Amino acid sequence: MFTRVASPPTGTRRRRAVVRALLTAVLPLLATLLVAAPPARAAELTEIADFGENPSGLRMHLYVPDNAPANPAVLVAVHYCTGSGPAFHAGTEFASLADRHGFLVVYPSATRSGQCFDVSSPQALTRGGGSDPVGIRSMVEYVTSHHGADPQRVFVAGASSGAMMTNVLLGNYPDVFRAGAAYMGVPFGCFATTDGSEWNSQCANGQISRSPGEWGDLARAAHPGYAGERPRMQLWHGTEDAILHHNNLAEEVKQWTDVLGVGQTPALTDSPQPNWTRTRYGDAGERAPVEAVSLAGVGHDLPASGMAAETIRFFGLDG
Repeated sequence: MFTRVASPPTGTRRRRAVVRALLTAVLPLLATLLVAAPPARAAELTEIADFGENPSGLRMHLYVPDNAPANPAVLVAVHYCTGSGPAFHAGTEFASLADRHGFLVVYPSATRSGQCFDVSSPQALTRGGGSDPVGIRSMVEYVTSHHGADPQRVFVAGASSGAMMTNVLLGNYPDVFRAGAAYMGVPFGCFATTDGSEWNSQCANGQISRSPGEWGDLARAAHPGYAGERPRMQLWHGTEDAILHHNNLAEEVKQWTDVLGVGQTPALTDSPQPNWTRTRYGDAGERAPVEAVSLAGVGHDLPASGMAAETIRFFGLDG
């Protein structure tokens, strides 16, 4: 025995026919679009060839995260000797933090032999005097004019030679940078030479000690007559640094506390990690004028994992 199945109503048959026709027409088109659509592209490091006055022939690389707002902040990230901007981009956490928080990162590259930045010549230690600081200042001007960056939120962080340059930039251009972070650096003017040499052994070995006022005068002399707000400074140094002696940390603290007009006695001393001794001067809060971190048992190998995030916190870019 067979059971007769009733046919669907005429209206239902028509609707099904329409759906089949639409699917027949649309599915091939969707398949084509899916194959042809390019994958989502992440932000890329880009070299800027012509960024303005550049007396020492520095190279510039720029990282613009996909989530950069209309008026982004800027971080200038300055590499160590033998390094480069792309190497510092790949080897530090600043780019991933930029992805998270939406600021731009400028990576200067030194091009002289040894790929160290000029932090010793009279030209480098004078505002507008020439050499590397002028080129880096041009990079900042480029991103403010071409990418709408906020000139009131420009920061600088560097390691080793880049840390020395951080000190130099804050002395030369206190009106450009809101704050700096120096990993394994020396005070402004400590590396000064007059014989054309780029290395000052006395400073590197931690043998130069001056009073806070003397150090402060050196930094102030880079921009005579400047009476505006001075940038805050964060300082990092390992106790076992064999390249730039740990003594330089205390000398940097002397300099920047004097420049910022705060006392030499810490407002806070704590240990946020087991081998860290952190001191804050002028204020106990996270935006203290000067913050220094001494790292027990650590050599010339900074910043390590997690430290860049502390710098971004100090700058106020983590909000």
